[in-house]
Amino acid sequence: MFCYQCEQTAKGEGCTKIGVCGKQPDTAELQDLLVFALKGLSQVAMAGREKNVVDTKVGRFISEAMFSTLTNVNFDPERIAGLVKDTVELRDELKSKVSQAGGNVPASEAASFVPENTVEGMVSQGEKHGVVADKDPNEDIHSLKQTVTYGIKGICAYADHAAILGQEDDAVYEYVQRALASTLREDLSLEQWIELAMECGRTNIRAMELLDAGNTGTYGHPEPTKVPLGPKKGKAILVSGHDLKDLEMLLKQTEGKGINIYTHGEMLPCHGYPELKKYSHFHGHYGTAWQNQRKEFSQFPGPILMTTNCIQKPQESYKDRIFTTGLVGWPGVAHVNGDQESASLLERLKTVVGMASKGESEKDFSPVIDKALSMDGFAADEDKGHVMVGFGRNAVMSVAGTVIDAVKDGNIRHFFLVGGCDGAKPDRNYYTEFVEKVPGDCVVLTLACGKFRFFDKDLGEIGGIPRLLDVGQCNDAYSAVKIAMALAEAFECGVNDLPLSLVLSWYEQKAVAILLSLLALGVKDIRLGPSLPAFVSPNVLNYLVENYDIKPIKTPDEDLKAILG
Repeated sequence: MFCYQCEQTAKGEGCTKIGVCGKQPDTAELQDLLVFALKGLSQVAMAGREKNVVDTKVGRFISEAMFSTLTNVNFDPERIAGLVKDTVELRDELKSKVSQAGGNVPASEAASFVPENTVEGMVSQGEKHGVVADKDPNEDIHSLKQTVTYGIKGICAYADHAAILGQEDDAVYEYVQRALASTLREDLSLEQWIELAMECGRTNIRAMELLDAGNTGTYGHPEPTKVPLGPKKGKAILVSGHDLKDLEMLLKQTEGKGINIYTHGEMLPCHGYPELKKYSHFHGHYGTAWQNQRKEFSQFPGPILMTTNCIQKPQESYKDRIFTTGLVGWPGVAHVNGDQESASLLERLKTVVGMASKGESEKDFSPVIDKALSMDGFAADEDKGHVMVGFGRNAVMSVAGTVIDAVKDGNIRHFFLVGGCDGAKPDRNYYTEFVEKVPGDCVVLTLACGKFRFFDKDLGEIGGIPRLLDVGQCNDAYSAVKIAMALAEAFECGVNDLPLSLVLSWYEQKAVAILLSLLALGVKDIRLGPSLPAFVSPNVLNYLVENYDIKPIKTPDEDLKAILG
């Protein structure tokens, strides 16, 4: 195996024996084969588009299958192998339609290979189509191909979240298919690959816009909300991941059963949505970021539901009470399906009629609920303080006048967006120290799980405005972009002229997509850490430095001095 798609890859170079995330070599090879198969499906899809043969099911399938290859999503080789077979079945079905329409069916290996009958056989096939095996002879083009591929994985994650809530745009699917097909080409120039990377960023903005519409249209705009960090006496269920729809279904099914629902990790911002926080048994937040789950889950006195990416190898102490749903998978862990879901993702999608139908599938969380009822839960109420969430674009812009006046009057000197992915490396303490040292006349906006380095710190207020504003999940990056653009419009300047600095941490592929989005918007002077991506070549890095002034983090003192003077 060879995998370097996440920030914590071995030695900063690549995982070659077992993934730092816990991914086994067979799963890694199968994921490589799945991506290769999806490239072939994309070639056929693009041939179909030339003849107006467009199938929404193909776009949805590619999104879900690519999402399955993200870091910390699906570790189950049997399910990945099933997706490979589904991909080929869908590819051949589409080939027939393209031929009937008079189109030219691609004859590439990716568009014609036949998967072996066994998982072991498919693992061997995957070995021939990984990062190293398919390396482009031009180092910089290879780097950009990988960057685009990982950016596509991020787009697909956001597109899938949006589709679950009935929000889709074929333009997103078209780019994903075209870009995936392009990774098999050898005739594109470096400049064309740079443009594909920038288009990846622009497409991701659209995907995040769709997700924002799905979240706010279904659950209302987040409102500033106080969230308890201490438990309430009684039975409990912990929900981790990112999916709001799964949480809503669980809240409905647990009403009146004497079970309190707690969030973990990136589910924390869910407490700010009006249509979710109306449930009286939606109590509070437990724990911190994804990388601490093994310790925190062991101590939680109830079952755990993993809704999207973030799962780690479960400890034996809680393996019998952790459940996965959606695209998440771990061998031997109980999986909850929807009433339209089967072992085959393709079979489920074949039943879809209409753009919003996918989100109508209800899931039966009885196994999770029964497990909660069989356990003691928390023995007593406990006060551990609280945190504030719900400072999305609607909430922040509702006080825009106050914010603008505070800047003009000199009460707010600078804004810092400190956010992104958290991880286990000790040098991520940089972000804690940075926020602690931000001067008292500055405001910190944050989003994604990177906030757990400092989310419970009381930074006080400036004229009634909290100095620490939680914008939401990584899925809410669109909200942060809209805040920045609105402020730039209010101050009649460009985003880069605002008293705003971005200090970001990255871990996985959604962060890659967000970074490309920021670059596509022309945002400059971004500080990125804790290390730079292993898949970025020296020349590509130089291009980013020269054109966007992107830079690695140093020390909090050095960076604050450089920013504030």
